[in-house]
Amino acid sequence: MAVDCDEHKSLCSKYGVSGYPTIQWFPKGSLEPKKYEGPRTADSLAEFVNTEGGTNVKIATAPSNVVVLTSENFNEVVLDETKDVLVEFYAPWCGHCKSLAPISISLRISCYHFKVRVVNFCKTNNVKPDYALFFLQTYEKVVTAFKLEEDVVIANLDADKYKDLAEKYDVSGFPTLKFFPKGNKAGEEYGGGRDLDDFVAFINEKSGTSRDVKGQLTSQAGIVESLDVLVKEFVAASDEEKKSMFTRMEEEVEKLKGSASRHGKIYLKAAKNYLEKGSDYAKNEIQRLQRILDKSISPAKADELTLKKNILSTYAA
Repeated sequence: MAVDCDEHKSLCSKYGVSGYPTIQWFPKGSLEPKKYEGPRTADSLAEFVNTEGGTNVKIATAPSNVVVLTSENFNEVVLDETKDVLVEFYAPWCGHCKSLAPISISLRISCYHFKVRVVNFCKTNNVKPDYALFFLQTYEKVVTAFKLEEDVVIANLDADKYKDLAEKYDVSGFPTLKFFPKGNKAGEEYGGGRDLDDFVAFINEKSGTSRDVKGQLTSQAGIVESLDVLVKEFVAASDEEKKSMFTRMEEEVEKLKGSASRHGKIYLKAAKNYLEKGSDYAKNEIQRLQRILDKSISPAKADELTLKKNILSTYAA
């Protein structure tokens, strides 16, 4: 647990707290604390708790899908012309409440069932309240939202450790976020909000993706505007005219690149089935796909079926 010494001055004074953060151990049934003097790492704190409390706490490292950048892999990852890359330049400062946030959270979770309490006395008036939450939760959620997008990379770099890279990209404050799109590897600073919604909207706009905050495809995923125009003409055309429209669609798909080209092939397959199976094909297939989507399936499979469903909806409109 934590005590804010700005808010509870008398309590902190009672227990001789003069520097921040101060960590004290209160044995069971006692109000006489023992000051923790060891290293400020999760493993060291866990060892201290185990020794003093007779517990067997083990710190589980939270899995992370953020791509960790170094001087060795920075150019390979960030300057890849086939990828849109969002990079967080951060500094893992020590010695104040912000840097202790991950450790305190880990210990509280691990010690819960042992009824053990570690008290962290700190001051919060000089700490950005959203940073720890942003670093621990929001950025990981951004990664999760775009984990199935092969062309989108979410990464971070320890700017304290790799100062030369931070200087090269004019990083002076932390965290600094820069976006390196396919067409601009000089990088552009991200100046938007720090909520998950803000990041998802930014990446969708810049990368042409269509994800929601849960990482699911939206109803616009897979839609190619130039093909939508042709689909409307295709559906309204006579049977003979549909054949010539199909040829025009093939020609348009040949012009497309990247993900649009992949989606174009779905348009063509849908048009072919429409010709062979009649006008009810799109509606019936959408219903079939929705029944599968309502079941428990893998995220990758859900993406595949959602793309087909979205594109088929243009034929059923």
